[in-house]
Amino acid sequence: MRIIIVSGLSGSGKSVALHMLEDLGFYCIDNIPAALLKPFISHAVRSPEPAYERTAVGLDARNTAAEIATVPRLIDELKRSGILCEVLFLIASEDEILRRFAETRRKHPMSRGDVDLREAMEMERRLLEPIANAADLVIDTSRMSVHELRKVVHLRVEQRATGRLSITFESFGFKNGIPGDADFVFDARSLPNPYWEPSLRNLTGRDPEVIRFLEANGDVARLIDDIERFIEARIPEFEASNRGYLTVAVGCTGGQHRSVYIVERLAARFAARYPYVTARHSSLPDVDLVVPERSDAARA
Repeated sequence: MRIIIVSGLSGSGKSVALHMLEDLGFYCIDNIPAALLKPFISHAVRSPEPAYERTAVGLDARNTAAEIATVPRLIDELKRSGILCEVLFLIASEDEILRRFAETRRKHPMSRGDVDLREAMEMERRLLEPIANAADLVIDTSRMSVHELRKVVHLRVEQRATGRLSITFESFGFKNGIPGDADFVFDARSLPNPYWEPSLRNLTGRDPEVIRFLEANGDVARLIDDIERFIEARIPEFEASNRGYLTVAVGCTGGQHRSVYIVERLAARFAARYPYVTARHSSLPDVDLVVPERSDAARA
């Protein structure tokens, strides 16, 4: 049996993620009271109905702190019993959540007459912290469209086989902030910047001209090799602790040239050895989630 608990900040895309899992064949329940989570899972485990074999449950801030505190303990119990239980937690930057609430004109679940939206968001962060700390996969949706979030859920959650690590390499621009879902962050700003070459300024790290520019500098190759060795050494640690997801972020100033090139190279190298590798370029809005070509060894 596989159980996915979907939680996160209001406005971060929990409903989108849960609807995607439903489209993928999961039996989904949204906004279940945390106090009823254990009885429901017990029922699903004992039921002969095949519909419960893959279940996703949405949890939000409409629970007390005491109820939320029971969730990590329940997750540990389920994992010890042999049930594949994962926690998917969605976040977004404060400014982005404010923008989304302003656009939709929805009321935050924790806002009241004496509590404004910013205060409600902070209260929610503190309340959901135990679930966030127990998360197997955190997804920062600040710069994601609905389409991209659905694809991320599909590639990272649905297509990951039991016991196999899902690895994502993500490029970003420091001027836009560090991704909140990264396990490791690397800085490429010390490398030569194609932006200062007028002919390369409007291109990206995926264009041949930029690739040739960066490949001509030995420091670029050395940084890629260093990151590869570091991440390769961490993978056994993630697998030993039963971590299902690894997110590696590489940043440059604008997230357009250097970080994009490095992420493409790292994703290609790891895809030759691991079956579930994706690349994402958060500062390139026209580039969707990328799945590198895999070797026969990685597919096995």
